[in-house]
Amino acid sequence: MWAYCYAVSARSVFRTTLQTVNRRMNISIIQLEYIVALEKHRHFVRAAQACFVTQPTLSMQIKKLEDEFGLKLFDRSKQPIMPTDIGKKIIAQAREVLHEAQRIENIVDEFKDTVSGELHIGILPTISQYLMPLLISKMGRKYPDLKLYVKELITEDIIKMLKEDHIDIGILSTPLYNDSIIEDPVFYEKFLLYLNPGHPAFKKDVLSIEDLKKDRIWLLSEGNCFRNQIVNICSLQTDQRASNLDYESGSIDTLKRLVDIEGGLTVLPEWAALELSDKSRSKLRSLEKDQSVREVSLVYSRNYAKVRSVKVLKEMIAESLPDSIKGNEPVSIVATSVK
Repeated sequence: MWAYCYAVSARSVFRTTLQTVNRRMNISIIQLEYIVALEKHRHFVRAAQACFVTQPTLSMQIKKLEDEFGLKLFDRSKQPIMPTDIGKKIIAQAREVLHEAQRIENIVDEFKDTVSGELHIGILPTISQYLMPLLISKMGRKYPDLKLYVKELITEDIIKMLKEDHIDIGILSTPLYNDSIIEDPVFYEKFLLYLNPGHPAFKKDVLSIEDLKKDRIWLLSEGNCFRNQIVNICSLQTDQRASNLDYESGSIDTLKRLVDIEGGLTVLPEWAALELSDKSRSKLRSLEKDQSVREVSLVYSRNYAKVRSVKVLKEMIAESLPDSIKGNEPVSIVATSVK
């Protein structure tokens, strides 16, 4: 009799405790997705569109969550809408929860060997021009249920958008020396010199560093890590950069045309050089005893959950590479920041 009463009492305590926990944690994954979306877009209508729901639905669920907490997560008096101080902390934790929830979906996808959903990619323009046309075509044929969103960005913006969850993966030059992200190298490409026939060293097949300083060196604009790599590989000092530089561009093709018309030289990544016509290839030269390469990696945050997508993307990039680049080794990787 006493044992029975004790058992009933224990079950009653457990039920009461469980009800209390449920009452305190009455939060849904969808509500967390909504507050993360609103923090990202800072606008109710745009956040609702991103979540594929109506604006009243999103607003109601966020208000319901705020009532549950007894806290305001967003300051609606500001335009654009801003998260409150406590809202920022809760949204940061919401991202962690959503990442962990994504891992469950990844386990299922791995088991079913399926790839679907959305993948937001940030990529350097100096890589995108040659890689993306091939990659998009291959991905579309092999994984039709995976939708790609691609933005061309400089390195600084890719890292910023990764941290803010605006993109999933970056494709850029490494190393970055950033402990908050993972770098997964995919390929390595050499650096080649592109000279105007009027360059003092044009008749040489292999140039020295001193040869480079005999005429103008056309560089990409500030903010491009490829510019920094050229500065490093050519051993340019601050005063030399100023005397050698007449114009800065955001396009490698523009630099090539400037060399053709105005003289001087520029430096091309190997893949860009492979795309040249036979006539233009005759203007390519290499640096003496140089084994420098540009390392190109997939970059993503340490808590990124779509492991399957990373694996698939890496495989598809490897399949898209020209044969000559596939065989490159990381002998001497050029830094992406100015020394």
